[in-house]
Amino acid sequence: MDSIAIKVWRYDAKHLVPNKMRDFFCTINLDQEEVFRTQVVEKSLSPYFGEEFYFEIPRTFQWLSFYIYDKSVLQKDLRIGKVAIKKEDLCNYTGKENWFTLQPVDSNSEVQGKVHLELKLNELITDNGSVCQQLVVHIKECHGLPLINGQNCDPYATVSLVGPSRNDQKKTKVKKKTSNPQFNETFYFEVTRSSSYTKKSQFQVEEEDIEKLEVRVDLWNNGNLVQDIFLGEIKVPVKVLRNDSFQAWYLLQPRENGNKSSKTDDLGSLRLNICYTEDCVLPSEYYASLRNLLLKSSDVQPISASAAYILCEVCRDKYDAVLPLVRLLLHHHKLVPFVAAVAELDLKDTQEANTIFRGNSLATRCVDEMMKIVGKHYLKVTLKPVIDEICESPKPCEIDPIKLREGDNVETNMENLRYYVDKVFREIVRSSISCPTLMCDVFYSLRHLAAKRFPNDPHVQYSAVSSFVFLRFFAVAVVSPHTFHLRPHHPDAQTSRTLTLISKAIQTLGSWGSLTKSKLSSFKETFMCEFFKTFQEEKFTESVKKFLDDVSSTESKEPSGLSEPIHLKEGEMYKRAQGRTRIGKKNFKKRWFCLTSREFTYHKQQDKEPIFTIPIKNILAVEKLDESSFNKKNMFQVLHGEKPLYIQANNCVEASEWIEALCRVTRCNQKRLSFYHPSAFLNGNWLCCKATVENTVGCARCTADVPADTQIEIDGDRETERIYSLFTINMSKLQKLEEACGSIAVYQGPRKEPDDYSNFTIEDSVATFHTLKQIIDTVEKLNESHEKYRKKRSSRMSFPSFMITRARRILFHLCLC
Repeated sequence: MDSIAIKVWRYDAKHLVPNKMRDFFCTINLDQEEVFRTQVVEKSLSPYFGEEFYFEIPRTFQWLSFYIYDKSVLQKDLRIGKVAIKKEDLCNYTGKENWFTLQPVDSNSEVQGKVHLELKLNELITDNGSVCQQLVVHIKECHGLPLINGQNCDPYATVSLVGPSRNDQKKTKVKKKTSNPQFNETFYFEVTRSSSYTKKSQFQVEEEDIEKLEVRVDLWNNGNLVQDIFLGEIKVPVKVLRNDSFQAWYLLQPRENGNKSSKTDDLGSLRLNICYTEDCVLPSEYYASLRNLLLKSSDVQPISASAAYILCEVCRDKYDAVLPLVRLLLHHHKLVPFVAAVAELDLKDTQEANTIFRGNSLATRCVDEMMKIVGKHYLKVTLKPVIDEICESPKPCEIDPIKLREGDNVETNMENLRYYVDKVFREIVRSSISCPTLMCDVFYSLRHLAAKRFPNDPHVQYSAVSSFVFLRFFAVAVVSPHTFHLRPHHPDAQTSRTLTLISKAIQTLGSWGSLTKSKLSSFKETFMCEFFKTFQEEKFTESVKKFLDDVSSTESKEPSGLSEPIHLKEGEMYKRAQGRTRIGKKNFKKRWFCLTSREFTYHKQQDKEPIFTIPIKNILAVEKLDESSFNKKNMFQVLHGEKPLYIQANNCVEASEWIEALCRVTRCNQKRLSFYHPSAFLNGNWLCCKATVENTVGCARCTADVPADTQIEIDGDRETERIYSLFTINMSKLQKLEEACGSIAVYQGPRKEPDDYSNFTIEDSVATFHTLKQIIDTVEKLNESHEKYRKKRSSRMSFPSFMITRARRILFHLCLC
């Protein structure tokens, strides 16, 4: 499965109508399916978004697209333009920062999907003995056509034989309400005119004629009373059929002039920084050597000579290495000792206690990624209720005199802000019982390492922990609740400002000793200094101290009485009605769904009482539903004791996330089904197997169960493959480091080419040399395995290069700015 991490930074609309401020937002699309959108930036011509998205891609795609919209209150949002990048072109932008010029959006360029064709060239002898040649075009089906106005289209195809002096066109029947139409129609075209029979054993087509002919298939959406909409086209030269016939899937393409515009600079530009990799994940046994080398890193002395540390040092951007490394170490329960080891090395270079863990070191990045992965539920149970209150019942909280609106009262706003800050702070300091054990173990290590490094500073053991849990965890979640799934949508501008002020306050309250009078004078903003004068109370300092003691303790925490259900996921989707409407047809209704560790419910609206509940223990299976059942995309089914619950998600990414979450929470259910029906039971029979008994055993095997012993869903092989790719990219650095270590160990001479490793710590040249040799040998063996796989795979490819294939798992890592 593909994955993409995206950071959207800025859109420059300087070429639009001057002096007309607009409200902009940006959407991220797979082909034409929107999967994410940024917040709305109001009244700007150069909006700054600064948002990050990371998601798994559950299907194939042709284009990764970004659309810039002008938000409208009364009318439909206006699409300003787009940046569309072909999947195969993503690698061209790896590690490069560019301003991409926005292209116009029109139906000729909005293309997705594929068409299945069979083409054949026949030689015919007529009744009078003349010979002619006939082209047979069998259009079988299409897949993945776009939605039109959010609904499946009514597609048809035109099939043409085109040449310099001919354009013979034929048309299929219209297929109603489907994005995967089954045509199965055959068309015949005369390629050459009848001619007198010659003595040649085979009829030969004149070269100049055959070179100029091509088959063109155009897909259209039937507009009925309005104009038909172009969906895409493909062109195949007839000359490729001279000696053979073949069938293949062809990707639909835009018209040749679809992306051309005489005013390419009129729409502005979007700044993007893209990092792309494509990984072929081999069977697990191939990674044993590299995996073991990485997992024993925490045992290597010194830690700077370990494979994990070397990985992060040779990579140009530490983030590229930290994410897969942390996930791999988490998966194998090796993260805590590694973090402790690199933190100890980090502390050696820290000269002052008040600057502890403030840099962007390997230790801080590892802890940051760990908290994002294991702290999701902790954030939800701690902050979600109060964040909901702030967003749904907002009070004015602006205390900056420059930003006050007309009629605002700064004293009232300060009281409102104080109320929110008190509430958020109270929820945080009471939340230690919910802090994940892994986070507590890491904080325990950091606390004691800091106290050991600065034995004369009694506060450093607390600041070592508060710098992470307050500054890098809670404060970040408060200011960006949508990023941490605390809210389904972006807050409005006023609420965002309120959350920013609360986040600043929480950072300060959590910083040990920051409420002393000597610290107040160091505030950059005078209004924040005035606000914090109301916090001069010992109880805040004591509350922080007790909280930090609790979350940095390794003692087991006993839950109080009846444990609360764990909130896992929520959001708005559509479900098929369980009953019947007045006209006798079941319809789809928008509902708010909520998943906890105990039950799966849906509600008429968020925060209302549930109108339908399924206990988790009663869920028998969660599977995708064939689109043909209701002619709707992104559907899945929840099988339980009663009739299946059919649900439609808003996009493919959301559907995949819900299926994964439901499968994970039900993985230990004892009565899980082994077989299911991939389609619905309609009009007295199952559409998939045509069985007429509704409770008959399913006709398809259920997908593989999620491993019961895995709390965090991590593909260890995939993460190891990512690390292998990073080592491969940086092989020249590894080899120069190996040479440098050998030179230092043997000759104790000067280092050569210092620019390649001047920032690298070589504490023990012998140990580092030994690890580098193991890394290089292991990577070279994996190179051989990948090469064998590529040769094996290429030998099996007997179809055209434009045919779609999925023979491997692909990794995408994009960072946009």
